[in-house]
Order: sequence, then C-alpha cells, then structure tokens
Amino acid sequence: MAFPTVDAPYGLRPINLIGGQGFAGATRQFKVASGYATNIFNGDLVRLVAAGTIEKDAGTTAATPVGVFLGCAYTDPVRGYVTSNYFPADTVSGDIVAYVCDDPDALFKIVSVSGTTVVAGYGQLAVGSNAALVQNAGNTLNGNSKVALLGTSVATTATLPLRLIQGVPETADSSGNFTEWVVKFNAGHQYQNTTGV
Repeated sequence: MAFPTVDAPYGLRPINLIGGQGFAGATRQFKVASGYATNIFNGDLVRLVAAGTIEKDAGTTAATPVGVFLGCAYTDPVRGYVTSNYFPADTVSGDIVAYVCDDPDALFKIVSVSGTTVVAGYGQLAVGSNAALVQNAGNTLNGNSKVALLGTSVATTATLPLRLIQGVPETADSSGNFTEWVVKFNAGHQYQNTTGV
C-alpha cells in the first residue's frame, strides 16, 4: 500500500520551481472585487479580469490562470480585520486582498482522480503529458480547494492546462501508479500570453 494514503483532492500546492529552485513562499497581492459572488479556495486557480481584480479560473480542458490562490485578508464590518484560508462568496469589503502564487515557473503538487473526487493512480507513462482539471467545490470548513487532475484526460493536447512533470514517489503503489503528481502550468498562464486582459 502506498504511503502516505491520499484520500481526497486538495487543489494545487506550490512546492518548488522549475530546475529545482526552491519555493520560498513568495506571493503577490491582488484585489478581489467587493461582493464577488464565487468562493475561492486555497489551491484554486485564479485569473486576472479587465477590472484589474482576480476571479476563480473555473477552466477544465483550458485555463488562463495568473496563479494559485493561497488565502486572503479583508476588513469585516463586524469582526474587524480578517485573514482567511478562502474567500467567502459575496464578501463585501473595500480592501479585499488575495495572496497568489503567480510565478509561471512554479511547480505544484496535485491529486489525480478518475472523476470528481475519486482518487486514482496513473503510471509513469503519463510523465511529460498534459491533463485537464476537475473543478470540485471546495471545503468551507478548512478553506481548502478540491480541484484535481483528471487522470483519464492525459494526452498530448497542447491546450490542456497542466503538464505532468513527475509522479510523487511517496504515493507510488506496487504497480508504480501515482495518486499525486508534480505539475506546472502548460498553456495559458497570463504572464506568458501576449494579449492583455
């Protein structure tokens, strides 16, 4: 049996940069529009929009992310200054700031699923291929995303949003299948798109 056991998706978690460079936890602050009507969870992809704010990137077979959401802060009229692992939909505040890992060279760890949240392992042959995302609803109790890599989508298709760099060795089973993967943004990162928002 693989160790550790992975029983559910958790979104994208930054781990390091291409070439083995360390990820020092660097983030960029972006505004979120007051009253934005969608939850954004820690580990969700986000994109810049024409208003200069960010929104959840709900793409599956294509995406145009500026990065991965890692939490936010804002002033609540009742509770005062709040830091949160996720952005609650419809939050009204004039100073909402999101913390985003926006480095186009960032590598992330993600769970592979066969559909929705069903964790499934895939073999070494997937390395170097591209894959789609599954956009599951996040967890409002802990603020974590449940976005996952759709293992059945692995292909050479250039527009798929994730490139599989390697399987996470600790999750390999006796058949050499991995339930966690190291990935990077494949196509569509907004900093590498010559067309602005």
